[in-house]
Amino acid sequence: MLIEREKIQSLSEAMADEAEKGRSPWADARIRFFKNRQAVVGLCLLIFVMAFAAFGPWIARWSIDEIDFMVMGDIVREGAPSLANGHYFGTDDLGRDLFARTVLGTQISLAVGLIGASIAVIVGTIYGAAAGFLGGRVDNLMMRTVDILLAIPYMFVLILLLVMFGRSIVLLFVGIGLLSWLDMSRIVRGQTLSLKGREYVEAARATGVASGTIIRRHIVPNLLGVVIVYATLLVPGMILSESFISFLGLGVQEPLTSLGALISQGAATMNYGTLWQLIFPLFFFIVTLFSFFFLGDGLRDALDPKDR
Repeated sequence: MLIEREKIQSLSEAMADEAEKGRSPWADARIRFFKNRQAVVGLCLLIFVMAFAAFGPWIARWSIDEIDFMVMGDIVREGAPSLANGHYFGTDDLGRDLFARTVLGTQISLAVGLIGASIAVIVGTIYGAAAGFLGGRVDNLMMRTVDILLAIPYMFVLILLLVMFGRSIVLLFVGIGLLSWLDMSRIVRGQTLSLKGREYVEAARATGVASGTIIRRHIVPNLLGVVIVYATLLVPGMILSESFISFLGLGVQEPLTSLGALISQGAATMNYGTLWQLIFPLFFFIVTLFSFFFLGDGLRDALDPKDR
């Protein structure tokens, strides 16, 4: 009986080893990711924030610009959070529902982070992959251009664009994305330099495949791990930049709002006892940032080639 148990145990271990050997690198990365508690917490927090942003408008009983005149007289007492009148997070100093505005602020902050990061990833990946693959004088010229652009203060340029062309939310999205691709291009260029000497790239070159096709089919797909990790870490920086701009009053225009604008308004009125105007937007702001930070760290550990 004991011998049979040992045989069964050894057989199961052998089958597990064979299954592990047959897994793809992406399957291994997925397993490592879900074994990382910090990464799972970050993913759960991100799902919570996105669910709040997606389903919040269905729960809100007031619109973002609708004023409740019943709370205008005594904002400290009547404007506090109340389930009876539908102000789950209370109202702001103008009598507008803070729950609906926090939902909108979360939507815009997420949109700024995701759209801006997407623009930065696309531009930076194409630019960095082209520079690293072409090499020589072209690489030198392209990277010196990046160095010159990095010397220009990023936030100063963004503020200057908003002042010159108006506080447009589209300009805010595009401006943050186009001014944040420089670091991505340098990371991708370094990875490309190590990839272009691989056997499959040399074989493609030997068979006469065009450089653009090699970059698209062989270089960029093998950069996905690095790009995904950096993109998740880039989103919090985008949200912080937008929040800083909105805190200065140069962000989205009324009646639209963002978490940064709501935090600025809450900080301005907190001395009057209306702490809920600061606490709720600040809570979702912190949770959003931490979710992306945890998720990025987990993806970095899961996709690290040294751990494979």
